[in-house]
Amino acid sequence: MASDTSSSPAQYLRLRHGCHVWQQPGGWGMSNAGLVSGRGESLLIDTLYDLRLTRRMLDGFTPVTARAPVSTLVNTHGNGDHWFGNQLVGDAEIIAAHASLADMRAVQPRDMTRLQSAGTPAGRFARRIFGRFDFTGIRPVLPNRTFTGDLTLDIGGTCVRLVDVGPAHTAGDTIVHVPDARTVYTGDIVFAGATPVVWHGPFENWIAACELIFGLGVETIVPGHGPVTTKAVLHATRAYLEYVHDQASARHARGMTPREAAHDIVLGRFAGLAGKERLAVNVYTVYRELDPGLPPLDGPQLFGCMAELCPHV
Repeated sequence: MASDTSSSPAQYLRLRHGCHVWQQPGGWGMSNAGLVSGRGESLLIDTLYDLRLTRRMLDGFTPVTARAPVSTLVNTHGNGDHWFGNQLVGDAEIIAAHASLADMRAVQPRDMTRLQSAGTPAGRFARRIFGRFDFTGIRPVLPNRTFTGDLTLDIGGTCVRLVDVGPAHTAGDTIVHVPDARTVYTGDIVFAGATPVVWHGPFENWIAACELIFGLGVETIVPGHGPVTTKAVLHATRAYLEYVHDQASARHARGMTPREAAHDIVLGRFAGLAGKERLAVNVYTVYRELDPGLPPLDGPQLFGCMAELCPHV
C-alpha cells in the first residue's frame, strides 16, 4: 500500500505580480505546481501525482482562488506527476502542447500500478521511488485544448505566454512565462538540484530551451522539481546535458553498448545531483540520436536500466 503523502513538507510561496508556487521537496514524483492570478480568475500550472497531493495543493491555494477561481489549467508535459490530479480541477479549460497529449494517453495511472507490481528489478526500483503515491481512484482527464508553438493567454488582465520548447524532456514541454512578473514556470526543463532525465530528446532541443529561457529576461525560475531558483540553474542544466552527450558519444564511437557506457561514465562534479541513476536513460537517448535504428525502450525497460545503476535494488 502506498504511504500517506499528506504529511509531505510542501510549501506555499507567494512570488510577485500574482505568481504563486506550491513547492514539494522529495525527489522522484514530487513535482511543483504554480498559480498565476488575475482579476477574478487564475491559471493553474500542473496538478500533482495523486489525488491526496493535488487536494492538498488546491487547498493551499484557496486564499487566492477563493477570489480568483481557476479558469484554466496548463499541463506542462505528459508525465503523470504533472497531470494525474486533473480531475479535481472541475470545469477549467485544460491546455497542453499537442505533442504532450500522446504521452498522456500512453502512460496512465494503471500503467504505473502495473510497473510497481512487477517482480523485477524495474518493479522493485519503481516501488522504491513511487511507493509513496496512491494511484487508486484517479480518473484520467486529458486536455480539451492543445496548441503548437506558442500561445498567449489573458488571465484576468495578466499576460501569460505558453511556449512548447519540446521535444526535449518529453515529446512536448511547455514553459509558462509571465512577463510582468519576470517569472517562468519551466516544467521539467529544469530540475533544480536533481539530474535531468531525457526521456525523449534530442539533447540539442533541451539546450536550446535553456538558451530561450536565458533570453526571456526573467529573474525567477520555478522548476518542475526542486526549489524556486534563478538563471544560474540554466548554466548547470546545460553543462550536465553537454557533458553527458559528449561522454556518451565518445563511448558510442569506441563501440561500447549503452549499458557499458552508462556504467563507465564518471559523473564528476554532477555526481552529487539527486537521481543520478537517470544517466542510464540519458545515455540510451544519446545512442538513439547517433543510431536512429536503435529500438526505443518502453517504460519498464528504461526503469530496469536505471535499477542496474542503483546498488540497493
